[in-house]
Amino acid sequence: MTHPMLTLLRQAKFMTSAPRLSACPPNIGYEVAFAGRSNAGKSSAINALTNQRQLARASKTPGRTQLLNYFSLDEERRLVDLPGYGYAAVPLAMKEAWQKELENYLIKRESLQGLIVLMDVRHPLQKYDEMLLNWAQRRQLNVHILLTKSDKLNRSPALAALQAMKKQLKDKNIVATVQLFSALQKTGLEDAADVLAQWLHYPPQVENEAAITTDSQP
Repeated sequence: MTHPMLTLLRQAKFMTSAPRLSACPPNIGYEVAFAGRSNAGKSSAINALTNQRQLARASKTPGRTQLLNYFSLDEERRLVDLPGYGYAAVPLAMKEAWQKELENYLIKRESLQGLIVLMDVRHPLQKYDEMLLNWAQRRQLNVHILLTKSDKLNRSPALAALQAMKKQLKDKNIVATVQLFSALQKTGLEDAADVLAQWLHYPPQVENEAAITTDSQP
């Protein structure tokens, strides 16, 4: 049986692109943002989760896409593909402008329920990754990390990288969950869907049933 969240994700449609926070859709409902360094596999992950080949399009020139791309799932729920960050060839002034806009979005967007951060399993937790996680921490935002391209490693090294990542997060006092993910092999989809379902309150009755269960306990 297909995960209900994965079924909803397959309905994803391009909604709009916003160059800045003020141009984003109305700040209502629920949305989850995807962020990561250029070439971390963000577009591939979104396409794998939505089972659509070209919903999120990777720029031919990494680091040049400066738009917040919105995808609607239904009337209340959205995914947001944030600009890639940390690309070395981008001018410093442009990097700083992106960072400020990204920080504004993460701190001020009330409908934002959580942040999916994508990191190449072979090169996790770089400088800009830590900066992003610290912004999210400041707002007490839910964070889930996908260690992408896990198919590039054998199982044992991949699991070792996962455990090392968990230890680094603990040592840095960063609160986040983390998993292995491969868009190519489509592994880790259901684990990611579990997180998205919780943050996007889907299906809606799950939240109601949980409340009933809690209330009925002595």
